[in-house]
Amino acid sequence: MSRASDRLISKKNVLLARIINGTWNWVCKRGTIGHLDRFAKRFGLFGKGACLMFPRGTIFGERWIHVGEDTLIGPLACISAGMVPGQEMVSNPVVSIGQRCMIGRGSHIVGHFGIEIGDDVITGPYIYMTDQNHGYEDPTVPIREQWPTDKPVSVGSGTWIGTGVTILPGACVGANCVIAANSVVTGVFPDRCLIAGVPAKIMREFKQGSGWVKN
Repeated sequence: MSRASDRLISKKNVLLARIINGTWNWVCKRGTIGHLDRFAKRFGLFGKGACLMFPRGTIFGERWIHVGEDTLIGPLACISAGMVPGQEMVSNPVVSIGQRCMIGRGSHIVGHFGIEIGDDVITGPYIYMTDQNHGYEDPTVPIREQWPTDKPVSVGSGTWIGTGVTILPGACVGANCVIAANSVVTGVFPDRCLIAGVPAKIMREFKQGSGWVKN
């Protein structure tokens, strides 16, 4: 194949790439959901300036999900209230996300009873947060057939949740905390602490007059 042919193919590929990327950018922009869009009306609350980015992940139980003003939910993030679409819930809201939050790409927030995220919380991509665990008390019965247990989860305002963090039922994280990447969080943690590990433990804590002190 001649150099002229190579140059022609190269120009065609560049043009095709521009068309594909331009189209995808257009789709992403037009597919992003704001508070005035019809889909946003399904939510119990979808605040002014809130944004659900395209492509969106699995979202159901919107009636029991509250999203605060100016909160951004990244692409492919999954948020659900209940096990299946259409399930009636015993609490409302089941999932509450505060104002000015940023939920990272591909994250999962799976609520059944109560997940409360404060204002100004930011997360890395691919976090997992749930308030329900499968039961396994009876070793003779398949786990999928045993009754699950629900324990509310809360994350205080101003907290930063790193990439790949898992937050399990009953976790209560204070305000302005840092959760290190890939940590598994259970239990109760006070305000202004850095937690890390599997299971997560306090590594540093802010002390008035001393700053951030190793635990």
